[in-house]
Amino acid sequence: MAAETENLQEVIKRARFVLFDFDGPICRLFAGHSAETVAKDLVEWLERQGLRGLLTEEERVHPDPMAVLYAVNRRHPHSDLVVELEERLTQQELKAVPSAWPTEFADPLIRTWSAVGTRLAVATNNSPRTAATYLESRGLTGCFAPNIYGRTQDLHHLKPHPHCLNRALNALGAAPQSALMIGDAPSDYEAAERAGVPFLGYARNGYKEKLLRDAGAKNVVGSLEPVLRVLRGQI
Repeated sequence: MAAETENLQEVIKRARFVLFDFDGPICRLFAGHSAETVAKDLVEWLERQGLRGLLTEEERVHPDPMAVLYAVNRRHPHSDLVVELEERLTQQELKAVPSAWPTEFADPLIRTWSAVGTRLAVATNNSPRTAATYLESRGLTGCFAPNIYGRTQDLHHLKPHPHCLNRALNALGAAPQSALMIGDAPSDYEAAERAGVPFLGYARNGYKEKLLRDAGAKNVVGSLEPVLRVLRGQI
């Protein structure tokens, strides 16, 4: 435990720039507006367009709306269909914002990190409009703006591709090794690795932790509280 605490202190104190994934480390976006319902909405919309055959049976019942978007993009990359479907997903994300659950300790952690002069950015596979709307609702816009980078219509740039991390680093004028990525998925870890950015995993349960550690993440916390305590000099 002492070694883990020491590693955590080193990772946090070395970071002059922090890139947050959005859905997970900052909030649970679909806590009150389930992702499964959103995925079903996208599938039903495709069926109304006469495109039921575009998805396999497994894809039609997949609980992750991003899986539906990926599937369509694989078959019709850069098409108007992908553009329309991505916008529909964005609208569903925006609908989810009012019922999103803030991740415990995320708000004070963000405010504290910003107050001590660390520059923050969001690097997410969600729409940047969704992240910006949520942050505004929590009074956190000033901690990040304008550095919110997320999904574009070029879906091949989604994490684990490091595109949104690189955009954030370039905008901040940050060397990768002076930054820290906080994410809750193997795709966040891989994107950080490819961008050369140190990584801190956030795992709200044992399953998430196993996925991160199996992917290669060395530093993983089950709560943001110890991160906040390090910042406040309490550890």
